[in-house]
Amino acid sequence: MGKLFRILWNSFLMALQELKVNKLRTFLSLFGVTIGIFCIIGVLALVDSLQHKVESDMNQLGSNSVQVGKWEFLNTNDYPWWKFINRPEVKYSEYQFLKQNATDADAMYYLNHTNSLLQYKDNTYNGNIYGTSDEFSRVQTIDIDAGRYITENEFNRGMAVCVIGNEVATQLFKQPALAVGKQISVQGNKVTVIGVVKKQGQMINIFQFDQSIIIPYHYFASIYNAEKLSPEIFVQSKPGVSNKAMIDQLRGLMRQLRRLSPKQDDNFALNDINLFRDQINSLFSVLNTSGWAIAGLSLLVGGFGIANIMFVTVRERRSQIGLKKALGAKSRTILTEFLIESAFLCVIGGLIGLILVWLLTLVLSNFVPFPIFIAGRIIVLAFSICIFLGVISGIIPASVAAKLNPVVAIRSN
Repeated sequence: MGKLFRILWNSFLMALQELKVNKLRTFLSLFGVTIGIFCIIGVLALVDSLQHKVESDMNQLGSNSVQVGKWEFLNTNDYPWWKFINRPEVKYSEYQFLKQNATDADAMYYLNHTNSLLQYKDNTYNGNIYGTSDEFSRVQTIDIDAGRYITENEFNRGMAVCVIGNEVATQLFKQPALAVGKQISVQGNKVTVIGVVKKQGQMINIFQFDQSIIIPYHYFASIYNAEKLSPEIFVQSKPGVSNKAMIDQLRGLMRQLRRLSPKQDDNFALNDINLFRDQINSLFSVLNTSGWAIAGLSLLVGGFGIANIMFVTVRERRSQIGLKKALGAKSRTILTEFLIESAFLCVIGGLIGLILVWLLTLVLSNFVPFPIFIAGRIIVLAFSICIFLGVISGIIPASVAAKLNPVVAIRSN
């Protein structure tokens, strides 16, 4: 173990010496490795962060869920846009019919939304208004920071109560906890705040709870023309029921409800949230493949650069190699030293690439609406590639060094 440690330490010192003595040559040779690792870490980190954001957004719609609405998320059949426009909006009465008859559904809610100016005394805030039914919180994750959530009775009676987001509470009341029990003005109507949603942070999400208020649908419909505001129905299937089975049942019920003949097309959309997630994941796969292609080319160039450095290094150290072998150093020891040195050079190039990506994430985080992070597995993968590339690039020069005749090597300049 002590011998291996000495070999590792000496190889590391030799790699640093190479950087110090031949700065420009080493930098140019490491540049390819740096760019390759920069591409790998950069693309994987960006895709991971974006995928995490999209997954978070998809989870907000509910796992194993189906959306019933007017528009399709993915128009795979080239359906004419004007036919979408002519479709009727989903009605609250249709939601009630589905809730009574969709036996495969575990939870279901009706959702309307709009924007409106919210006011408390002289403080105002332009927020999102969600009018929804009582099972909204069964599908969505709504953590209450202060107060409580809306009860089923309040939903059914259309009470003038609301739950507000953290940013809304901060802008209107300065301190979120002070909002509970106060009345805010919504479209000129007084609504009592009964709860404040826990702060979600900077990540943009589909419902944007920080910037929103939630009120019972029946109260929402009393102050807005609700069925003109792109209403949606979200259905979460029971455990063990696939989304395909859920969609088949919903399609039959909707066609029955809208009295469509067998020859008529659906005039509604049934969007499988999981299918949409799969489409997004396939896009991420393409992005990952593109990043690996660019990185592979850069690493290939970097590998040749490292091999060139090691060939030059072997030639410059021929006398040292000869002296070591004359003093009893074995060929495998010489081979190991040069392979480790080659790997260290690649790791240094990779470290520079990692630092560049880290600096880039700091800059981009100020401009993109979601946090960018570098996962530990990406760093491990990148440096594993560096070590592998270093060994492959240095194997031939190291073999040449290991096979040198000590007498001939000592006499060389």
